[in-house]
Amino acid sequence: MTAAPAQSQAWVRRYRPAPDAAVRLVCFPHAGGSATFYYPVAQALAPVLDVLAVQYPGRQDRHTEPPVDDIHVLADVVTEELVAGWNDRPLLLFGHSMGAMVAYEVACRLQRRGTVPVGLFASGRRAPSTYRDENVHLADDEGLVAEMRRMQGTDAQVFEDEEILRMILPAVRSDYRAVETYRHQPAPPLSCPVVALNGRDDPQVTPQEAQAWESHTASGFRLLTYPGGHFYLSAQAPEVLREIREFALAAASAGTGGGTAPRS
Repeated sequence: MTAAPAQSQAWVRRYRPAPDAAVRLVCFPHAGGSATFYYPVAQALAPVLDVLAVQYPGRQDRHTEPPVDDIHVLADVVTEELVAGWNDRPLLLFGHSMGAMVAYEVACRLQRRGTVPVGLFASGRRAPSTYRDENVHLADDEGLVAEMRRMQGTDAQVFEDEEILRMILPAVRSDYRAVETYRHQPAPPLSCPVVALNGRDDPQVTPQEAQAWESHTASGFRLLTYPGGHFYLSAQAPEVLREIREFALAAASAGTGGGTAPRS
């Protein structure tokens, strides 16, 4: 058990430290996303939860670093960061879209190292064992921008600023490559509960693909469906945050030892 080292600040952001929180929530961004996406989460959940947000290279203050286009490599690095500096209390993982895949792979790695998370919230992403043939990362810039517009997860003002748009496209393309070339490597089911969350009209995830997350846990499972599309989170944030808060409090009361996904 160690305190957070200074070198973790590149990969892990802690916007609202909550030193007395019993559980630490680690948030993983979507493709093209950044740690600041979770700043409102830290604002809303502190001091009940100590919220961390992962910052992938190739964006914002890390825009000069080459992006990483492999989910497994991202998971390797983030796992090392968490084990080295953030495991002084139980970890609850939350990831949206691409972030759900990274969070799952991190959970697997933590479990292999004896640090089982108290739970995994997998949002807006089909289960690791389900596949689609997707090649957005091979499209030209115009095609990539069209996909970003379709997903409705990028601020409309970004599309009006050509300089900013061209600056973020390499990271976006890299993220899509990471997601679309990802292949699940057979692993024991997680020993922690999994909560899958999905937008009812999300074109990226069918109900069956979301339900398939159940096969990746030997503990409790819940599937929560909300109104909206791929970025249902924008409108449903209060409900999702309530679920996370109640889950974390139940885990803390139970002694942080996994168990079943609590009912709302």
